[in-house]
Amino acid sequence: MKISLDWLKQYIDLNESVEEISDVLTSTGLEVEGLEDFEEIKGGLEGLVIGEVLTCEKHPDADKLSKTTVDIGDEEASPIVCGAPNVAAGQKVVVATVGATLYPVSGDSFKIKKAKIRGEVSLGMICAEDEIGLGESHDGIMVLDTDLPNGTPAKDYFKPSEDKVFEIGLTPNRADAASHFGVARDLKAAYGHDVSLPDISDFSVDNNSKPVEVIVENTEACPRYSGLTISGVKITSSPSWLTARLKSIGLAPINNVVDITNYVLHSLGQPLHAFDLSKVTGDKIVVKTLPEGTPFIALDEKERKLNAKDLMICNEFEGMCIAGVFGGIESGVSDSTTDIFLESAYFSADYVRNTATRHQLKTDASFRFERGTDPNMTVKALKWAAILIKEVAGGEISSDVIDVYPETIQDFIIPVKYKNIDRLVGVEIPHDRIKEILTNLEIGIQDDTDEGFTCVVPPYRVDVTREADIVEEILRVYGYNNIELSQINGTSYLANYPSPDKDKIQEKTGLFLSSNGFNEMLANSLTTPDYVEKTGYWNREESVEVLNKLSEDLGVMRQTLVFSALEAMRYNINRKQTNLKFFEFGRTYFKLDGGYKEFEKLSISMTGAKTEESWNVGNGVVEFHDLSLIIQKLLSKFNIKDADSIPTENKMFEYGLDISINNVLLGSFGKLNKKVQKLVDVSQEVFYAELDWSKLVKQYGKKITYKEVSKFPEVRRDLSLVIDKNVTFKEIMEIAKKESKRLVKRINVFSVYEGENIGEGKKSYALSFILQDDNKTLNDKTIDKTMKSLISSFENNIGALIRK
Repeated sequence: MKISLDWLKQYIDLNESVEEISDVLTSTGLEVEGLEDFEEIKGGLEGLVIGEVLTCEKHPDADKLSKTTVDIGDEEASPIVCGAPNVAAGQKVVVATVGATLYPVSGDSFKIKKAKIRGEVSLGMICAEDEIGLGESHDGIMVLDTDLPNGTPAKDYFKPSEDKVFEIGLTPNRADAASHFGVARDLKAAYGHDVSLPDISDFSVDNNSKPVEVIVENTEACPRYSGLTISGVKITSSPSWLTARLKSIGLAPINNVVDITNYVLHSLGQPLHAFDLSKVTGDKIVVKTLPEGTPFIALDEKERKLNAKDLMICNEFEGMCIAGVFGGIESGVSDSTTDIFLESAYFSADYVRNTATRHQLKTDASFRFERGTDPNMTVKALKWAAILIKEVAGGEISSDVIDVYPETIQDFIIPVKYKNIDRLVGVEIPHDRIKEILTNLEIGIQDDTDEGFTCVVPPYRVDVTREADIVEEILRVYGYNNIELSQINGTSYLANYPSPDKDKIQEKTGLFLSSNGFNEMLANSLTTPDYVEKTGYWNREESVEVLNKLSEDLGVMRQTLVFSALEAMRYNINRKQTNLKFFEFGRTYFKLDGGYKEFEKLSISMTGAKTEESWNVGNGVVEFHDLSLIIQKLLSKFNIKDADSIPTENKMFEYGLDISINNVLLGSFGKLNKKVQKLVDVSQEVFYAELDWSKLVKQYGKKITYKEVSKFPEVRRDLSLVIDKNVTFKEIMEIAKKESKRLVKRINVFSVYEGENIGEGKKSYALSFILQDDNKTLNDKTIDKTMKSLISSFENNIGALIRK
């Protein structure tokens, strides 16, 4: 919802800064999500001045151009070539000077430059109204009737309005604030300034020549219906003050009568609708529902089938408007309209909400009606709108005010205890301050005693119906920031932070691995003691033996998950399924320190081709880096970003890495030792990881940080390094971080080469460096300096040769 500051000042006197008003509105519950400048004329007519045409003669080389000299207040007159047919000497005109930017009604903006047009110098432009955004006319240049001195800024003549506009994120419960007057009421409560409704003391009925009968058949859906007729109106475009008001909040002007209804809506929060009186056949308005399936064509020219519960505004024979939602195409105000019936009603929020949802129609009117409007505002808004329509469209009020209000909607009566206010707020607010806040919120106070009082809440506050709601009203105006927290925060103040759910984490991890092509397996925890005894990589004394063995092959509890994975691979390979990716959540068991212990593990294993055979995809065999990538992605899922990796000493691997964080070993992965594979009779290369699941879960989400996405672009630079084979990528990373941690955001190896061309014991890394400054756009000088510094560090620390 957009709220104009100048518009707001019509109802409350504000001298505070825009920033302070924004803070106060936000603190009272009307969160200001944005603040923008509004200019009635884009660009504010900057660089445009009043000038006088001194001379005007035909251009020597162009029949349709004129060569003029214009006094714009400088020492010398400015030569300007003009193509307008009506330019003449002696005219006062609007001149765009060299350097000014024009924003035409249609088309792109453009800048005025010194030019030569058909050989004649032109230092500016004499403007038509559409060229500077003032109107649609392009028949010729504007000729002004003014005595202002030449060189006077054009904005001093036209006086275009400028404004500040608040973008407020209105919550559904605050229907009372869905207007400028509603926002003013909140500022009254915060500042104590008086608010005032528009003056309707001048309202009077001119005659009763066009009376209309109103019949409300469904008073549940329409508890109050008000209206009057205005005859002799002239439908034209709206005056500038009105169009400026509507444009400031993003509304497009339509015509003077419709614009007034929108103006009153956004001023007071009361929707209005103007009917062409000639379409009110029988001079009768009937508020009722129509039979199921009745066709109706609305203003958007679409035919809809009505529901039996859609409330309609009808004439004697047919529907004219979906009540509170959308008008009909036949009964709306058009250029030929001379007499109108002006409606101001209070409709049931439930009826309007259901109808708007049913027909997928969301309008400014339905937005307010379905949340709840003020039943006491209908006649006030009606009279003010009638006064304004007479002002901008002429005419006479030609009927008495019709007000069908069979059962008055009562105020909410809410008893309140001071002790409950103190308990819910957490501090004791002085009783006088409480009553001052409520009074400023237009909530009446009765039966005031030392223990409490009774609140009388006006019906437009549809969200204040209980004692707790009254306390919320007090607190939001008093200020949440004014409630100090206790020195000792107990559980009554702080919500519990839920512990990580192991089952949910396991489910997410399983889904992640499955999405990367792995299949989950589940193996027996009983295994043969031969695996431990024949490899010698595990301690035979730590095996947990089964006392009542079913067989020797199932005689001990497993100390590792690796043989379970290999047995599953053997089974599949023997059945011609050679491309395998498995994972398993399982337990390992040990006899330690005179007792028994078990550990939760996650195993990940890969063998065979990377992908299934296909004509358009290479199917190379799985490598160490494929498993390493999966491990890195998995650690990232656990938000583990600073894990250390060192070559493993675990003998079941030919080569591999140990992963740890803060000296806590999380697991190991690498290429399996052939001796281990031979025991299970698997000859294909197998890459395997065994991670400590319990330790991983403890790390889950431990350090969750957020950093705002940079507004400035990234820059990529590539380097090719020839280095010794024993130099690891981790060493390269550490050098880069140490040298330029602030600017180097990411490093990636996109090519590795080993061969005769670079020498024995060497390897070549092609690296990409992503550089970015969070505070500004990087320039070439900074980028070059950073890359030279990195090159120097690589040469000095790891003996790198930079390939060019």
